[in-house]
Amino acid sequence: MKAKSSAQVRQFTVGPDDDGIRLDRWFKRNLPQIGFGTISKWARTGQIRVDGGRAKPEDRLVAGQVLRVPPGGEQQGRKPRERRELSEDEIAEAQAMVISDDKAAIVLNKPPGLATQGGTKTTKHVDGLLDAFAPGEDDPRPRLVHRLDKDTSGVLLVARTPGSAAYFSRRFSGRSARKVYWALVVGVPEVREGTIDAPLAKQPGTGGEKMHVDTEDGARAVTRYRVVDKAGKSAAWLELEPLTGRTHQLRVHCEAIGHPIVGDGKYGGKDAFLTGSVSRKMHLHARRLIIDHPDAGKLDATAELPSHFAETMQHLGFDEGMSDASPLAGDGPTEKSRAEKKQAARQHAKQVRKGRRGERRSRGAASKPTKPKGKPAGKRK
Repeated sequence: MKAKSSAQVRQFTVGPDDDGIRLDRWFKRNLPQIGFGTISKWARTGQIRVDGGRAKPEDRLVAGQVLRVPPGGEQQGRKPRERRELSEDEIAEAQAMVISDDKAAIVLNKPPGLATQGGTKTTKHVDGLLDAFAPGEDDPRPRLVHRLDKDTSGVLLVARTPGSAAYFSRRFSGRSARKVYWALVVGVPEVREGTIDAPLAKQPGTGGEKMHVDTEDGARAVTRYRVVDKAGKSAAWLELEPLTGRTHQLRVHCEAIGHPIVGDGKYGGKDAFLTGSVSRKMHLHARRLIIDHPDAGKLDATAELPSHFAETMQHLGFDEGMSDASPLAGDGPTEKSRAEKKQAARQHAKQVRKGRRGERRSRGAASKPTKPKGKPAGKRK
């Protein structure tokens, strides 16, 4: 958006990012302090002009058109959003999450424990760090186009411009974006690959904080899953692909089939935790996102696991390579290569456990008191 202004009127040149949007949507993107009532009045009285002609709120704009806007019109008590000054540590924290960055999108690897957006008693969140990617006054502020739960880690897409935000939002709402999650669950599903089709609704009495399966009034929710590997009968590693986007969908669906996500006490209760040294944090990770890119082609992003998830994978003898090549590429590893990888992972885990036993023995020996040489001293009389 390019603008020229005077004491009488303001003139804006419609940019490529705003090509094809409605006039009222243009105002919401670029002059949000002006209300819809004012826009309608200006259009009705001919004060808004597009290339010199009258325009209606529902008219669609074309890149390069010149938009004439009268002065004033700001809603009483409403001010344009002020940029938040970030500390050096906050800027470094935001930059550390970046997987890729181009003129249309920033792809982040959101850590577990960091909320996507603010809310009641939530002051630290990804949305609050986005000013780190728009340091100049004229830089458009990046916008979130989807979200992850606070305790879910992984790929989070942020749009750089209003135009790319609209483009990506249409892909998410149209279900053309492909999202693959990794989850570690308690127990092993009997059916190794399938679809969970269970409608979800807000659970009464939880204030909307919790969802549950509701076959009568719930909204349709569908998840594909595949068991990548298992650790005996105690745990399994799943690939999850949500085909709908309901709140807490993957967490509720895993619990619904009797295999809650490891560390998800909200839905799995005490049964969601494994014994031993396995972390009590939730083991759900947005591993990969594939979505159309505004500049043609595909945006294909993969996020590394957080440390607690990676350590549990190693502890259970799971090899990350067993998943990445097969579920999305369509020409994954053969059964022989899978078996070889699995055997190598088990051997590695065995060596790690052996090394840990050696460490425990040496620590135990060091902690034992040494026996004094010679005869014990007699008791004092």
